[in-house]
Amino acid sequence: MPEPLMYLQDNYVVLETNQPEQFLTASELLEKLKLVLQKIDFEDLPPDVQRIDGLEAQVQYLIDTSCELDLGPGKYLQWYAVRLEK
Repeated sequence: MPEPLMYLQDNYVVLETNQPEQFLTASELLEKLKLVLQKIDFEDLPPDVQRIDGLEAQVQYLIDTSCELDLGPGKYLQWYAVRLEK
């Protein structure tokens, strides 16, 4: 049986256009994606995200099901769960 700790996603590496990589906690990623989604026109969101009501639910859906968001030509935002050793 798999260890449940393997599925905890507490930290993420975030890759963004013209930015150095960032390590964010789950709550920091949630806030970052909220800000990004607020700036995107609704019509530019992926169709599956458009069907979800509420900003928080949309962001959580993206975190749970995706690892990138299309921000337009030549721009990107990607996030990947990572395990940080202490």
